[in-house]
Amino acid sequence: MEQNPDTPRKDVLIGNWKQFKGKVQQKWAKLTDDEVLKMKGSAIELEGKLQEKYGYSKEQAQKEVHDFLEAHKTELGADSK
Repeated sequence: MEQNPDTPRKDVLIGNWKQFKGKVQQKWAKLTDDEVLKMKGSAIELEGKLQEKYGYSKEQAQKEVHDFLEAHKTELGADSK
């Protein structure tokens, strides 16, 4: 599947997960330590948990993760687009 150039690269979280799992928990406090650890940086897993814990639609969860990546793209050390 080809990635839309306007969509942040979701794999950037994987390589930076140790650094960002705390930020994920700060933003989405309903996520448990265990849930965050099991994600291992997977944006798809994060989107699924946001749907489950917050009742977001798939589109809303994707937007939340997209916005999170955009807000932290400099810290992630890569252009997320």
